[in-house]
Amino acid sequence: MKKALIALTACLSLAAHADTPMTEDDSDLPEWAVKRIGPFHATMTDWVDTTSRSIDGFFGTTDALTVDSDSYLRLNQEFAWKEGESFDQDLGARFRLDLPTTEERLRLVIESEPDETRGTLGEQESALTDDRVDSIEDVLVGLRRLGGGDRTREWETELGAGVKLRLPLDPYARITTQRLWTLDDGPWQLHSDNRFSWFNDDGYSARTRWDLGRPVDEKRHLRFISNAQWRETEDTLEFSQAAELNQRINRRSVLRYSAVVLGESLSHTTIEDSYLQLRFRRDIHKGFTFLDVAPALHFPREVDREPRWALTLRVEMYFRRFIDRVTL
Repeated sequence: MKKALIALTACLSLAAHADTPMTEDDSDLPEWAVKRIGPFHATMTDWVDTTSRSIDGFFGTTDALTVDSDSYLRLNQEFAWKEGESFDQDLGARFRLDLPTTEERLRLVIESEPDETRGTLGEQESALTDDRVDSIEDVLVGLRRLGGGDRTREWETELGAGVKLRLPLDPYARITTQRLWTLDDGPWQLHSDNRFSWFNDDGYSARTRWDLGRPVDEKRHLRFISNAQWRETEDTLEFSQAAELNQRINRRSVLRYSAVVLGESLSHTTIEDSYLQLRFRRDIHKGFTFLDVAPALHFPREVDREPRWALTLRVEMYFRRFIDRVTL
């Protein structure tokens, strides 16, 4: 509990001082660390970008040298602690090679662990990251046919198929649909994201996500998020309901206040866990290195709703030609 309280105090302290003037190079790291990280990041980013464009040029056209690409590599080191459990740490990795010029609206994609194999909905919702170092063994190679519609006017549909590169080969197919509504021309927006998949080894799975949100003011955004997931391997319906208030402190720092309920439904609905979480995320170096601090208070069913503290710390680095500023 002391660790979680210390982290909570640290989050609030960092947030309180986050509006102080930033240095010109947008970095919180000492000079010796900057000198080591800079060349390493530049070399890895060039390798990711060059590799994706070289493969794309082989299959596609010379436009691969100039077209925008969604290729990236993401590495992170995460430290997690839960009251009553042992301390855990994980090195995570996730990548995607996006090959956009293979054919108009048809893309060849090589990526790491698929979303369908990330575990239960509870594990996905409570984790800061979806990356695991062992996920590299589950590499997908497939084709994606991009939808050409405007999701604010009609359903945007994306089709995909390919194989998971392991022996024996595991073929898959998936369909994804998205839609965005602006309610009564007001500030509320409703986003729907749905996926139906089939893997030869794991069978069928389906997930739906509904995200209702609106800005509160220039720096705060309110969201209500509903998730439901079914996997043939588990044969149970998992669901979650979250309320979030996202607060942008400045260009490099954000806070998220969350209240989440997780449950399952077989013959009757069961609430497996509910928790409160405060997550602080800061861009600590030039838009590609981030620090997350996230204390949480859980009320799991397995211990008769007795409160259990949890704490997650994570350092994450992106290798990508163009990266958006810090977001949650």
